[in-house]
Amino acid sequence: MRNFEVVALSRQAVAAIREQRVDAYGHAVMEQTATGAGPCRVSLQPFRKGIDKRLVFSYSPFEQANAYDQPGPVFINAEDVAPYSDIRRFPPEIKADKKRFPLTLIGYSKDQQMVHSQLVGDQDVEDLIEALFASKTAIDYLHVRNAEACCYICRINRIVSE
Repeated sequence: MRNFEVVALSRQAVAAIREQRVDAYGHAVMEQTATGAGPCRVSLQPFRKGIDKRLVFSYSPFEQANAYDQPGPVFINAEDVAPYSDIRRFPPEIKADKKRFPLTLIGYSKDQQMVHSQLVGDQDVEDLIEALFASKTAIDYLHVRNAEACCYICRINRIVSE
């Protein structure tokens, strides 16, 4: 069993975005045809370029503002989609496509302080996540970001064995 769980944006977290078309920063939400793979931050599935409609808005993955707060653009499907559910496995479509999804893992402590950052590169992302949680006790959770665009993709929580 993996020592982590994948946390995508929830339907509840984006319901107001879809309905009101304004993000938490007061910016208008933009709707556009997908120009890249994404992925959708709810389903964690790649967009179909030139086909899927997506919403773009500012988002911060932090619970409280601090020096490491990195609000930035994220994308979700314009239509309601099923949230990512295979939470004990890293999204296979993202994992398998290192060219379209170059990844960085950023580790944070319980008090939201950055304590580690690492490019995934050619490594297996699931093995790297497990190794980081096993060897770096200061890491409470990870943010997965696109290594080129620096945008937030999802959160990875440490699972503590009971």
